[in-house]
Amino acid sequence: MYLIVGLGNPGKDYERTRHNVGFVAIDYLSSAYNIKMTKLKFKGVYGEGNIGGEKCILLKPQTYMNLSGESVREAADFYKIPAENIIIVYDDIALEPGKVRIRPNGSAGGHNGMKSIIYLLNTDQFPRIRFGVGAPKSDLSNHVLGHFSEEDGKSVTSAIKKLDEIIETIIKSDISDAMSKFNNKVL
Repeated sequence: MYLIVGLGNPGKDYERTRHNVGFVAIDYLSSAYNIKMTKLKFKGVYGEGNIGGEKCILLKPQTYMNLSGESVREAADFYKIPAENIIIVYDDIALEPGKVRIRPNGSAGGHNGMKSIIYLLNTDQFPRIRFGVGAPKSDLSNHVLGHFSEEDGKSVTSAIKKLDEIIETIIKSDISDAMSKFNNKVL
């Protein structure tokens, strides 16, 4: 069983912002696999379905970004999902829009949602998929809570539309295979 978590902030004010790339990615997966995101539990919105022959839980924490770990921890504990089967999808300002970076583990890299998850899971040994949102030209907060330009939005959307292939590669093969196929390529 896998727990696939998209990071973002709840509410209309944050829809389609750079920081909500994880929510957009989960919405894409739920549509691609016909997984209804209608259940409320674990301080989040979630749905259950099958991806690549495995039962998967898709989760969008509703705790706001900085407390994402609370939701992830509750879901992981409830389903008894080990850290190596928790896949976190989120935004990365160090990557240009349209690029993806997949890693089997690692630090939070300054991302507050990831800091919360690492702290509450008490490990950084879980896979993550980062979608580039571009570097800020000024204030970081305004950048991540801002909207994409039309061109950047198209690049990010194109990359997100590969997420089903990325997830299936991780599940059916392994994360190394996904890294070699998708890392640092404009999708």
